[in-house]
Amino acid sequence: MKETVVSANSFNARSTLQVGDESYEIFRLDKVEGSARLPYSLKVLLENLLRTEDGANITADHIRAIGGWDSQAQPSQEIQFTPARVIMQDFTGVPCVVDLATMREAVKELGGNPAKINPLAPAELVIDHSVIADKFGTNDAFAQNVELEYGRNKERYQFLRWGQTAFDEFKVVPPGTGIVHQVNIEHLARSIMVRNGQAYPDTLVGTDSHTTMVNGLGVLGWGVGGIEAEAAMLGQPVSMLIPRVVGFKLTGELTPGTTATDLVLTITEMLRQHGVVGKFVEFYGEGVAATSLANRATIGNMSPEFGSTAAIFPIDGETLNYLKLTGRSEQQVALVEAYAKEQGLWLDPAAEPDFSEKLELDLSTVVPSIAGPKRPQDRIVLAEAAQQFSQDVRNYVGEADEEAGKESFPASDAPAVDHNGVPTKPTQVTAPDGTVYEIDHGAVTVAAITSCTNTSNPYVMVAAALVAKKAVEKGLTRKPWVKTTLAPGSKVVMDYYDRAGLTPYLDKLGFNLVGYGCTTCIGNSGPLPEEVSQAVNEADLAVTSVLSGNRNFEGRINPDVKMNYLASPPLVVAYAIAGSMKVDITKEAIGKDTEGDPVYLKDIWPSEAEVNEVVASAIGQDMFATSYEDVFAGDAQWQALPIPTGNTFEWDAESTYVRKPPYFEGMTMETTPVEDISGARVLAKLGDSVTTDHISPAGAIKADTPAGKYLTEHGVERRDFNSYGSRRGNHEVMIRGTFANIRLRNQIAPGTEGGFTRDFTRAAEGEGGAPVSFIYDASQNYQAAGIPLVILAGKEYGSGSSRDWAAKGTALLGVKAVVAESYERIHRSNLIGMGVLPLQFPEGASALTLGLTGEETFSITGITALNDGGIPETVKVTTDTGVEFDAKVRIDTPGEADYYRNGGIMQYVLRSLIRK
Repeated sequence: MKETVVSANSFNARSTLQVGDESYEIFRLDKVEGSARLPYSLKVLLENLLRTEDGANITADHIRAIGGWDSQAQPSQEIQFTPARVIMQDFTGVPCVVDLATMREAVKELGGNPAKINPLAPAELVIDHSVIADKFGTNDAFAQNVELEYGRNKERYQFLRWGQTAFDEFKVVPPGTGIVHQVNIEHLARSIMVRNGQAYPDTLVGTDSHTTMVNGLGVLGWGVGGIEAEAAMLGQPVSMLIPRVVGFKLTGELTPGTTATDLVLTITEMLRQHGVVGKFVEFYGEGVAATSLANRATIGNMSPEFGSTAAIFPIDGETLNYLKLTGRSEQQVALVEAYAKEQGLWLDPAAEPDFSEKLELDLSTVVPSIAGPKRPQDRIVLAEAAQQFSQDVRNYVGEADEEAGKESFPASDAPAVDHNGVPTKPTQVTAPDGTVYEIDHGAVTVAAITSCTNTSNPYVMVAAALVAKKAVEKGLTRKPWVKTTLAPGSKVVMDYYDRAGLTPYLDKLGFNLVGYGCTTCIGNSGPLPEEVSQAVNEADLAVTSVLSGNRNFEGRINPDVKMNYLASPPLVVAYAIAGSMKVDITKEAIGKDTEGDPVYLKDIWPSEAEVNEVVASAIGQDMFATSYEDVFAGDAQWQALPIPTGNTFEWDAESTYVRKPPYFEGMTMETTPVEDISGARVLAKLGDSVTTDHISPAGAIKADTPAGKYLTEHGVERRDFNSYGSRRGNHEVMIRGTFANIRLRNQIAPGTEGGFTRDFTRAAEGEGGAPVSFIYDASQNYQAAGIPLVILAGKEYGSGSSRDWAAKGTALLGVKAVVAESYERIHRSNLIGMGVLPLQFPEGASALTLGLTGEETFSITGITALNDGGIPETVKVTTDTGVEFDAKVRIDTPGEADYYRNGGIMQYVLRSLIRK
């Protein structure tokens, strides 16, 4: 168990809180001048510093800095935040445990004690990202998918079971239980933590950016890269600047017919337009009290989509009701209430805390909406969706003119259009049973109630089931080309479906249970039916997906699907029946009943009273108690997995899933001085909004790619390739998939999509300077020649999920620096954590305005100033073509500078632990 930090207690804040028969040590916020006016989120940070004040890393001045926080100032004060716990999912968690296992060996080789590498804060991993919706539309789809999941992931699961036995304070929630975020709010979250006699706010960092779902429960936490999470597990505080806090006032109530999804898409659009990257968002006002916990969690979940670090709701009676419903003990619920009220953390709907910026939304103005076709912030009013599709589809049909951003065709090759001018290409499909049907651009080929954003929300889940019930009763069916899947976030969902008698209606429409885990939203949608996939690819159709998740980035959902739309679960069901985005489901019939009469969406849409009645009658505390009774034990299949023993892992040289990474090879206890960069080549020149989903390997592995060839060379059959996510514990696969997203456009290699560049080590071979090559192959040639690499990028570089492999892969490809117009927080931090220097173009400048083509050779000087202990504001970038500019150094805190000087965060932690 982690030792309690003995606070220096400079403010005499140590006190006692009596709750029933129990007494707890607390640190009183009212002992710090200015604390009463602070937003809820900063009060949580203030308590954290009071309790962990050590006089060195955390001093009285840091505490005063929060108490005296200037809401209008730009963030400048660094603090060290110590999260109470760490949460992981298996895609990002496996490499964390791989790194911990590797660190144990490195410590041993450097003469230290391997047992020092052990989580010092509770770390919980939920296996939820490995199930793929291969099978669907049948009663045994769930069982078949679980069987396939274990077959593909046996090595990974054995490794994680070993980790659960080898490391203290590390627990694993086995497969088939639910998604990490829903398990977190339903069971793992403490709201108020109790440890070693102390009571304090539950805080956390997580290896999934949607960790922020727990913000709906009043728990401050956010997503970090796996490398930052490892450091937090090992007792390293998170270095951060006291952020700006955006107050988002809610007033009024949602009107009947609108859902939490409509609300969250509206908030996402507002906050993305306002600009909240790197800021906390905090909800306040009378409308908060009218917002259910499920809706709060849905909003919190989408924090990465609008770009904020966190999106938090204070604790109130609604929080307590949810804690009771989900089976928390009476003492725990009483403690949460008593602590929140004692410390000024209880919601006052009339209060106006001191915020940096403010927005306001009247909930009654929210209208039914979807978002797409490629970003969650691109909200579309549902009544305008068909019309908007008819415009957007033009960008996905034929060859795009990259510079103009519009379609450009010779007259003879222009796509055919229908009477409304919408591109059309009717294509026949023959089903296995001989049925022939026709699909066109806009066909909904995936309709997925997928597990992340909405399946914690019983109101939208029940609404979806009631839409299914009313549709089936009228004789409606899904269209035959639609792959329909249901992947709830926890087993409780199927419990209340069964208790309400709604499961058979979902099954009838093809929304059979496919798994409890992240499926479609992370690219685990599984293949389309072969005949549909073949027709889509042969005719190059711009088909669509409709999913109830939070991510719809290009190339993420399914390799055959070009356009992706976020929608509420009931709308997912409706679009499965309509079968096309060309249908205006607010006005046009979505199908015909048994009498041949048209059926409209309003005919099958449930009333608010109907939904509330099912929620009230079908959901009970007993469901949560049963589902989480022995949540870490797993089923017989999990328990039967054979595992090695010992505190260092027995690496299997033949494994293609789990391999020892090279991060610590040749490492010594002394750091190597930072060097300037000279003679560097550009590996990729990228545009705006390149996300970590574009950079990080995800989804299926194709046979003709470097990763596919590697697996083939290691004796893996094509059918057993599995996904990149499942092979995150093998750096060899992951390097080969970095920057290989099928929608990535590298401007050095125009006319290509995917992981291509031009290889200037082979300039003599190619016409015009250098041949097109796989990024991985070029990187190997550059590294063999001793040539460093850089990335050039536009605005919002690295937005998207918090993915450690976007940074790890970049570093292992030999990239020494990235020069971008702007960054999203997590990826910038992760680059530093892997020893890659993030630089920013001067204000108003870009690769385009500076005339950079990506064919230049770059030198970057002034980096060596870091060796003197400070952080240079800028460094000089020059090229062999005469371009010269001062790039801003985006190492934002002294802690990040220490990580960079050490070659990365893991090396820093390792040296620190050995020296203790």
